[in-house]
Amino acid sequence: MRVVIADDAVLLREGLVRLVQENGWTVEAAVGDGPSLVVAIEKHRPDISIVDVRMPPTHTDEGLRAAVEARSRVPGSPILVLSQYVEVAYADDLLADRRGAVGYLLKDRVAEVADFLDALRQVSGGATILDPEVISQLLVRRRRDDPLRTLTPREREVLSLMAEGRSNTAIARKMVVTEGAVEKHVRNIFTKLSLHQDEEQHRRVLAVLTYLQGEKG
Repeated sequence: MRVVIADDAVLLREGLVRLVQENGWTVEAAVGDGPSLVVAIEKHRPDISIVDVRMPPTHTDEGLRAAVEARSRVPGSPILVLSQYVEVAYADDLLADRRGAVGYLLKDRVAEVADFLDALRQVSGGATILDPEVISQLLVRRRRDDPLRTLTPREREVLSLMAEGRSNTAIARKMVVTEGAVEKHVRNIFTKLSLHQDEEQHRRVLAVLTYLQGEKG
């Protein structure tokens, strides 16, 4: 297995290099900043890259941003991110293409070398390995950002019937309310979902798509 390692801490980087080599794998490049990581992945197309989140110059999320960029340039390139904290925004971006071959582990979870090496093997093989804390924070963010949560139960019921392709008249009949009441609910749905297009039918389609995506999530 060919590996690229990115960590600005020299001792940790050299430790990872030694660990990888002791297991019979080849280190194609060991770098200390984000731009060098992107270059190394483009050049070597490794079986996996081990990336620390905190990199120069600000030591915040440069490593993770570089990993996202590298995946955009080399789609599907396997990445295992190691971090002391969860950066949700970029974790989301790292998972967005749904290609797999992504790992995001907190450093304090990697207590056993055998577990770490197993994670490397799985990610290089196309699996997605996420630390439980990463999963928890991603779910919290999605719930917080979900526009459907602003709908009342009645509005959500109207939207679910819209998703079945029913007209306002059919919805009114189904819910045993007036058509005017349904129209009011529909207007509220459009407002809460920030759908301000002029064309009524287009807004219905967008509202239904939002609903279906939310139900899938």
